[in-house]
Amino acid sequence: MELKLYVDRMSQPSRAILIFCKANGIEFEEVKILLAKRQHHSPEFAEVNPMKQVPAIVHGDFKLFESHAILIYLASAFPGVADHWYPADVRKRAKIHSVLDWHHSNLRRGAVGYIFNDSIAIALGLPLNPKAAAEGEKLLSASLAMIESYWLEGHGPFLLGNSEPSIADLSLVCEIMQLEVADENDRDRILGPHKRILKWIEDTKNATSPYFEEIHSIMSPVKEKLKELKVQASQQSA
Repeated sequence: MELKLYVDRMSQPSRAILIFCKANGIEFEEVKILLAKRQHHSPEFAEVNPMKQVPAIVHGDFKLFESHAILIYLASAFPGVADHWYPADVRKRAKIHSVLDWHHSNLRRGAVGYIFNDSIAIALGLPLNPKAAAEGEKLLSASLAMIESYWLEGHGPFLLGNSEPSIADLSLVCEIMQLEVADENDRDRILGPHKRILKWIEDTKNATSPYFEEIHSIMSPVKEKLKELKVQASQQSA
């Protein structure tokens, strides 16, 4: 059955799914849904995901949305996926689920709140919101501290003390990588104090190379474009 991934590479969870498939040799068709062009609101895409969000997949006659559910499905449905991504051991799986559940209401909420209101909103024709960005940064920083002090606690280099990455590592690292479009000083201010997290990001990148770099190559040109838009907005308001 042909697998179709409906994604936008500027979407953190979309990147996680793309990297996972490439790293595990899962063949797929990438269907680009450009959020900046509001393609996720098209009637055609609503047939795939009524929630009108990316990512979503179609596998034969099966449709699925929500990135964590997709990662679990892909790790379970396709032969040849290494056990460390989503272990057969039910207790190890439960631990991974605990990380993923925590992610949505903590790290993701903080990261999206910060980066959208600090940078990305301007690309969608919306005003930046420093107050909302500051609130997002507060939760983001608390989440990073929790990852470093709790989720990365253990002897292994990955979450839960594992020696190899799971779908949780990929999901959370792709979330944090959205900071690459922020101003360098802001990124360094937020991530710089967290040396274990920086090493974990590098370990996850190395474990999924060269696909990690390939999928994240979009970040640099987007960062430059956002810089230009911020300068233009500043000039117009002067």
